[in-house]
Amino acid sequence: MGAPQRAWVAWIDAWRSAPSARAALATIGLYVAVRLWTLVIGCFPIETNLRTARLLGRLWWLARKKHRDIAMDNLRHALGDRLDERRLRRIARASFEHFAQLYLVELALSPRLINRWSWPRYVELGDIAPALRVLLAGRGAIMLTAHFGNFELLGFTIARLGVPITAVMRPLDNELINAFLVRSRAVGGLRLLYKKGASEAADGLLAAGGTLCFIADQDAGRKGVFADFFGRPASWYKSIGLLAMRHNAPIIVGHAARAGVGYRYRIEVERVIDPSEWEERARPLEWITQAFAGALEHAIRRQPEQYLWAHRRWKSRPRAGRTPAVTASGTAR
Repeated sequence: MGAPQRAWVAWIDAWRSAPSARAALATIGLYVAVRLWTLVIGCFPIETNLRTARLLGRLWWLARKKHRDIAMDNLRHALGDRLDERRLRRIARASFEHFAQLYLVELALSPRLINRWSWPRYVELGDIAPALRVLLAGRGAIMLTAHFGNFELLGFTIARLGVPITAVMRPLDNELINAFLVRSRAVGGLRLLYKKGASEAADGLLAAGGTLCFIADQDAGRKGVFADFFGRPASWYKSIGLLAMRHNAPIIVGHAARAGVGYRYRIEVERVIDPSEWEERARPLEWITQAFAGALEHAIRRQPEQYLWAHRRWKSRPRAGRTPAVTASGTAR
């Protein structure tokens, strides 16, 4: 099925699945607005668009007290022992500006800007040789990042370099925007796998030597694995560690952080966790989770203004009397 046919199928599915004609029109209207926005900003230089987005990010900071309060509360817990209130507010506001640039401009324009020939203009590669050796070995691997820097650009650039990877995603509520997102990423070689019902496909992909990518810092609820993150227990999905254990798959923890002002990023590998590191551990699942949680925290501490502090990362709390089974240093309790 070609792209035009898939687009029509998405339109029909969106109309049929809507609970009412009004809801269907709202879905279509939002999709049209997103496509028009993408068309308009595509007429201007990327740096002009980013300046506008930074301004909108400041307005977001001023207008959304709820988000501002969540960000400040998270930062006080995470960095308040080292930084004063004024510095924390600067970090929080810079985070709002960073993610306004990401969501309003970069996610829309990256598929056009990052191709096989142009990517070096915008992306600088750090020491990624250890990760590339794992990815090219064909033994199956898991890549992890967080809501930090440009989390999509990391996988998108790796795919443009010719390394086949599959990113796990939660589909957007708007089916038309979701279909547009999937199509635009597929052009660059990035395959997307829906999180719901992904277990069997993920097992098959890793067994065949593929690479599976996750944004790992989403709250997993009270049934998740609790690991220390900035001094507080946070809930993490069990599936990452279980997949790694089941397939003896190395875990690559990396990120694409903004380098200066504008659309310029540097890709770094924070840590490669080899299966040999957890084979003899008493509680391997908990150890793996704490290992990648600590690696993500280490990266975020260097550039905290690029982390999404406005999301409720510590929403789920462990049951009374329970703490992470492994400490931040990696030792069992």
